[in-house]
Amino acid sequence: MKSIMTRWLLALTVAAATLVGLPTPAQAASYTSSSNPILFVHGWNSSASTWDTMISRFQANGWPSSHLRAFSYNTSQSNATTAQTVSQEVDKLLAATGATKVDIITHSMGGLSSRYYLKNLASRGKVDRWVSLGGPNHGTSSANTCFSTACVEMRVGSTFLNTLNSGDETPGAFTYGTWWSSCDGVINPADSTVLSGANNTKTACVSHLSLTTDATIYGQVRDYVNP
Repeated sequence: MKSIMTRWLLALTVAAATLVGLPTPAQAASYTSSSNPILFVHGWNSSASTWDTMISRFQANGWPSSHLRAFSYNTSQSNATTAQTVSQEVDKLLAATGATKVDIITHSMGGLSSRYYLKNLASRGKVDRWVSLGGPNHGTSSANTCFSTACVEMRVGSTFLNTLNSGDETPGAFTYGTWWSSCDGVINPADSTVLSGANNTKTACVSHLSLTTDATIYGQVRDYVNP
């Protein structure tokens, strides 16, 4: 009877977790000693708090808080300038954890500075996997209504994007993955995120910000950076 009750309670726990999008007991062991620490890069007019939900899920799946680093930066400045900050944050995370490589997860414009970093600044030994959630990798018409340096760089056909996308869109010994939604509403065209040479995933109909909080997308990203 006790064994039956235990199995019944476990089944209820799994079912309840599934309904609310929380990790199930089977998922909780996903972190291993070989898992890379993760650097999170937010997008335009945002901050490190963009990642609160995703970071809490990684922690629930076993990632130590010391292996999950989000930072805020000036989103008006050139993405090339922010790429220098990305480089510094990667080095800080490697030093703090003793790891040899990090994974980078980005949202929206955060994909541009981090791609600039990978293409122009990164040592191939420092980064393993890179993720873009709703990144304006080929520009977005939404940037036509704001006028900071970063906004101009996000416009379709900008000099910055033409240079960044010239030649190989996914250069170096890194593994690239993108997630995009036809219901994004901010990235226009929505498939601007798609990169040649990347693992490109079209999600269900979710909003731009929901790309960082949707439970299904989280599970896909978690498994992608932790194969």
